[in-house]
Amino acid sequence: MAAVTPTKVDLADKFSQFSDHWAPRIVARYNDNEVRLAKAEGDFQWHSHADSDELFLVVKGRLTMEFRDRTETLEAGQMIVIPRGVEHRPRALDGEVEMIIIDPKDTANTGNPETATKAVEI
Repeated sequence: MAAVTPTKVDLADKFSQFSDHWAPRIVARYNDNEVRLAKAEGDFQWHSHADSDELFLVVKGRLTMEFRDRTETLEAGQMIVIPRGVEHRPRALDGEVEMIIIDPKDTANTGNPETATKAVEI
């Protein structure tokens, strides 16, 4: 089996390569996970992921994560892990947010492949 050479990822460079919101870009893979970058503005939809947890790490801006019973606000440098099955709605209400999202490979960002924006590699 051929060894893979580790390669650094320049987040600022990768974020500069796209401008659309709520459309994840895959910048790395490890084990069976995808490291995705996304820009956000406004509201995303209520959804959950039945089979996997989801990690959000805010790089720039302020992300509001709504749950049915409460709301968490994440600033740059803060993260949250959403357990599988927990309904949530990410919102970027104070301007554009840049974030890292870690999901198992091929996870639909809406929890439903029929309504998801497919993550593409950059």
